Amino acid sequence: MMLDHLVINVDAKFQQESEEVQQIKKAGLPYNIKKGKGTKGFKATNIWTGNEYFELITIKNNDGGGWKPEWVHAYNSGHRGLICLMIDVDNINTIVQRLQKEGISISNPERIKIEFFFKLFSKTMPWQNSFLNFFENIPLQIGFQQMDSEKIRKGFEKYMVPNSKENNISGITQIHIAGDFTISDFQMLRTVFERTINKKNQLIVQLENSQEIIFEKAKDYSVKALLKNDNSSFSRKTCKVENILINID
Repeated sequence: MMLDHLVINVDAKFQQESEEVQQIKKAGLPYNIKKGKGTKGFKATNIWTGNEYFELITIKNNDGGGWKPEWVHAYNSGHRGLICLMIDVDNINTIVQRLQKEGISISNPERIKIEFFFKLFSKTMPWQNSFLNFFENIPLQIGFQQMDSEKIRKGFEKYMVPNSKENNISGITQIHIAGDFTISDFQMLRTVFERTINKKNQLIVQLENSQEIIFEKAKDYSVKALLKNDNSSFSRKTCKVENILINID
């Protein structure tokens, strides 16, 4: 398992020439607001950090134009910030079967189908997704994604532009999520992830490539993302996307 991307509900200013977008670029993240996907109901733009990325979403009408209904409802209800943490896997069916046997609620693998031009045309994405339920007190899901093949994965690399690796920022190393996690939430996480470390008020999930996710019990819901910079002379920089503080170290 590896980090793949963070799905973030954002106000429209994060997809326009704004001070917020300028701060993202000043931190060393070459973000192009004109690139991305969408329909008449939603718009997605990506901040690429090596092979991982931040997916910024705005909803343009009530039905969301084919976007995930639960996320559309949350957006229309005022939610802004991280709504889903997507994990890349190479055995999604095995994971789903194991968790269902353990009594964990997880959706069966399915493909995303985006419809265009009044549903006259559609495009089915070459990957499968499964999702855990939302946490009890936090508007956040964890999802799993499996690409159809390594060839398709490699083919997507040409679309990962502009990419922060040009500025020596090579990827996301840590996601730190603070919020009102319950005992049941932590029990579920220990079942889902096979490599975990328990600390006071924290559960640390260890992934491949030395990546980790820290879940911490706290009053308020906030997220920190740590990005790796391969330039030893680089001075630490930060920027913020809704409730996510991005640290580049």
